[in-house]
Amino acid sequence: MASPNSTQLPGLFIELVLESPDVQDFLNRSAVLAAREFSGPDSPVSCAVTLLYKSRPRVVASSSAEATRMDEIQYSYGDGPCLTAAHSGETVLVKDLAAENRWPDYTSEVSRHGLHSVLAVPIALSGDYLSALNLYADRENAFPDPTVHAAESFARHAAAAVRLAIRITDTTSRAEDLVAAMRSRTTIDIAIGIIMGQSRCSQQQAFDVLRAASSHRNMKLREVAESVVASVNGSPAETHFEG
Repeated sequence: MASPNSTQLPGLFIELVLESPDVQDFLNRSAVLAAREFSGPDSPVSCAVTLLYKSRPRVVASSSAEATRMDEIQYSYGDGPCLTAAHSGETVLVKDLAAENRWPDYTSEVSRHGLHSVLAVPIALSGDYLSALNLYADRENAFPDPTVHAAESFARHAAAAVRLAIRITDTTSRAEDLVAAMRSRTTIDIAIGIIMGQSRCSQQQAFDVLRAASSHRNMKLREVAESVVASVNGSPAETHFEG
């Protein structure tokens, strides 16, 4: 079974972060990388990566549909190697699923899919985030000590990149939310100006008119403002904020 060159991993992960539009895509690419690195010519390995936020799955990435299905089975039972590794911060090795008794329902169902070994390695993050790398193999004792150590090294190098991908995704999301809020605010301000001009009222009175219409029509304030602007302009208000 091939082991990744640890000196190349930091560069590989930085490339993946730069090439990925969001954390989901980055983790999918990382799962594919792990599956490739830990598979041999006659010893295939599939990989899934779980990212938890406040102990609930935020992102589930995988190298294959099979790996996705194995993690979904784990979530359906609420426990298993990957979740245990993520919460405990300790590596979990299952050499033979048939002999494993920690998660009887989970192991029984996974075994029926032809899998026999599982290696779950925590990816150390911070704050409310937890993560783990899950490797699956269709044979017993598929993950000897050198492979376990290599997977732990892989996870250590991945951790910094995962944190960076999360930060970029969250920053982008906040920026998009801010731009949306600014666009909404602009439309509302224009609508207030229209009402002030038509009704010869104060800014506060115009805003109260919008708010009353929003409540009466069960519409968002922005939607009412858009209808006011469109009634005068013939089209929605134009804003010039770039995301």
